[in-house]
Amino acid sequence: MARHLERESLQPALVLCSSAARARQTLERLAPALSGAAVEFEARLYSASAQELLERVREVPDDVESVLLIGHNPGLERLVLDLAAPGPERERDGVTLPTGALATLAFDARWCDLAPRTAELVGFVVPRELR
Repeated sequence: MARHLERESLQPALVLCSSAARARQTLERLAPALSGAAVEFEARLYSASAQELLERVREVPDDVESVLLIGHNPGLERLVLDLAAPGPERERDGVTLPTGALATLAFDARWCDLAPRTAELVGFVVPRELR
């Protein structure tokens, strides 16, 4: 999620990663592309609901421009669908988050003000599209 999305720069400033082994493995594979990002491993992300994930994201300091959240379904998928306002990517058929999917949301507010339907789903990629 990015507060002010610069399409040229999708580098997260902060990575919030579940402490689960699969999430850590995902982070390891992404690490070469995440130069300079601070990483926080958090056990509470493991079985978090969409509401719990939203509460965590709202705790991000205002000086952090973008966050990569590596977590688990169904909470993460529900969070993306809850936050995304209607738009072309949001209305795309089959917007689900299978393992390895990446949803990019942008919004123009403080993290603490993030609420349902306040973000724009500006990108959505599933692993089969990368082949």
